[in-house]
Amino acid sequence: MNKKKRSPIDEARQLLGDVPSDPLAAVERLGEVRELIDAALNEEMAKAALEGASIRSVAVRAGLSPNAVPPRLARTSQLSSYTDAGGKVSSSSIERARYDSETGRPAPTEPMTFKPRRPN
Repeated sequence: MNKKKRSPIDEARQLLGDVPSDPLAAVERLGEVRELIDAALNEEMAKAALEGASIRSVAVRAGLSPNAVPPRLARTSQLSSYTDAGGKVSSSSIERARYDSETGRPAPTEPMTFKPRRPN
């Protein structure tokens, strides 16, 4: 039988429903919840960017600085293929991802890099 994978939000809800009374155990549990929420936030920011939102507007809505968004986008399933050598997703990479999505092209399998043309 195929079980559907639960979303990070559903997993966070379940973990929040049973927070231990021991302070140290509660800290550990809440840390797990934070990681799940961060992963969900990153994926939603990637969706927003792919739908046309700017990095700046995504950052404002998420309560983050604009410089904090590109590395978070690089960790998402949708934009990880468009990461540069610095571990970030640039606005030009997002434009390329939008184009690839609209034309039905698959995401690149290697990180995008500049390859100069050289005459043979």
